[in-house]
Amino acid sequence: MRFKTLTLAAAAAVVLSAGAAKAEGDAAAGEALFKKRCAVCHAVEAGKNKVGPSLAGVVGAAAGHVESYKYSKAMMDSGLTWDEATLDEYLTDPRGVVKGTKMAFPGLKKEEERADVIAYLSTLGQ
Repeated sequence: MRFKTLTLAAAAAVVLSAGAAKAEGDAAAGEALFKKRCAVCHAVEAGKNKVGPSLAGVVGAAAGHVESYKYSKAMMDSGLTWDEATLDEYLTDPRGVVKGTKMAFPGLKKEEERADVIAYLSTLGQ
């Protein structure tokens, strides 16, 4: 019985660690995806806005934090902080999370793609 308990515990540890690794994402893959899907509207250099605001330093920042960008009232009033969980939810369905956002992007439906983009965004400084 004890062997069976240890085997189940070991199996659970492997499954949990595999899930954690997947959730972290691949920053290099995220950068490539960002260039294909996001860079048309967003810059990664601080202070450089395009159609959308610069995403430099976005992870951990409050929604509407780029002073030189004119956000929608909905985004300014959202009260969101761009942590990994919030980014994941928003990148899945931007208009569903912030009704009235100016962001016309339909979202990234694949969990792995969102994790990769978030991993990349996490590497961007201010």
